[in-house]
Amino acid sequence: MTGRQRTRTRRLGRSFGRIAAALAAVVALLVPARAQQVESFEIGLSTNEIAITSNFTGARLVVFGALDNADARLLRQQRYDIVVALVGPRRPVVVRKKERTLGIWINRGSETFNASPESYALASTRPLSDITRESLRVSLSLGIDDLRLNIRDPETVGAAIVTEPVGQVIIGESAVDGEGDPVVNRDQYASALRRIRMESGLYNQSFGSVEFVSPTLFRADLRLPADLPVGRHTVRAYLFRSGVFIRGDSEALVVVKTGLESLIDDFATRYGFLYGLFAVALAIFTGWFGRIVFKRD
Repeated sequence: MTGRQRTRTRRLGRSFGRIAAALAAVVALLVPARAQQVESFEIGLSTNEIAITSNFTGARLVVFGALDNADARLLRQQRYDIVVALVGPRRPVVVRKKERTLGIWINRGSETFNASPESYALASTRPLSDITRESLRVSLSLGIDDLRLNIRDPETVGAAIVTEPVGQVIIGESAVDGEGDPVVNRDQYASALRRIRMESGLYNQSFGSVEFVSPTLFRADLRLPADLPVGRHTVRAYLFRSGVFIRGDSEALVVVKTGLESLIDDFATRYGFLYGLFAVALAIFTGWFGRIVFKRD
């Protein structure tokens, strides 16, 4: 090989080296950009309004969702988990403890919860204990056992927990007390409130009721009780990857009364005094009319 050929070979080698370095730099730039993409998802409801009539015996709400930017390998390994919760209007409630003394039941203690959901329904891909740790469930108020029933200071904690914001990405907000610890209601009064509402069907949760109908689409079925409270409810969905909370989405659900029941309820709310007079007059008339009809000679 002559000197000119050796020079040409070295030049070609340097050119290929530069090309390889440039390709490596491009790959290095593209891989982190793909790795930084965060999974996201959106949900939709089968209906945004439920009408309560006299023959309402409950309903089933279907929540659909789409998962974007999901890792195909993690999808095959079933490392993604979805939790969907329907949170009813939050209102104050007083729980009293009664004891029998000398044959008479009297109040021995009470506790007030100022942000108790009147109804709560949850569906998830797996049991919550298998999805994420307890501290995160408490922070997100996720599940009946970790559902927040009370907040110490609504102004410092934030009205988001009380008003249940819709359409916002959840970033793991948590209610804390003055010392920075999560506010958890797990005393006997909170346990009694949860038990009573679970027995009445107002609180329910089911595991395995969120299913992936395709690699990126899922659906969840929520059971709604017959005595579903009227008002603004919030459906919140949570996305977990290998036990780590990623993000969430939410939609509003309105429950209204319709028909004669709605007219009576609205009249009683706006004109309480007149409604009371009408009820008393109706009772007197019913008693008098019944005496006339069933009068014996």
